[in-house]
Amino acid sequence: MASTDPFFIRATVPQTAAAFTQTEIDLGAFVDALAETVLRIHSIEYQYSDDTQAGGPSAAGATLNIQSQLTTQTQTGLVRLDNKSVISSSIQMVSNAGGGNYEVFNVEDVGPQRWEEGYLVGVESIYLGTAADQAADNDYHVSILLECTSERLTKGAAMALALSQQ
Repeated sequence: MASTDPFFIRATVPQTAAAFTQTEIDLGAFVDALAETVLRIHSIEYQYSDDTQAGGPSAAGATLNIQSQLTTQTQTGLVRLDNKSVISSSIQMVSNAGGGNYEVFNVEDVGPQRWEEGYLVGVESIYLGTAADQAADNDYHVSILLECTSERLTKGAAMALALSQQ
């Protein structure tokens, strides 16, 4: 399995309310099962950001729970780790302590994620999705940074991987 030098893929999904939102990440330049090429993700970093100011729940004493996921299949909502399409997920909590003071907590989850051998992806699109348990007082974005290599598998192995992730 020859692989390329490491490279980075970046993506962002905006969140404007509590509803689930998702964006497609096109991997067609790196993945082609028929051509025996797959993507190996070595690590994933998540970022939760607010472009205007620190944002969280509007009510003092309230806590905003933001969950994000990276999957190999499009979703209509958040899914658990036992769903075969989940590559990674992350949770962040923002608490409104009152008086414009917010406390941010990263909840124990699998994101950020690092794999010793990497996570193989055989599909040409992956999906970054996010949802919250309530609307925030400002819009925010969830971004990811993937450290990847592209490598070759046998056609049978690449097709089996792609089919298992659809």
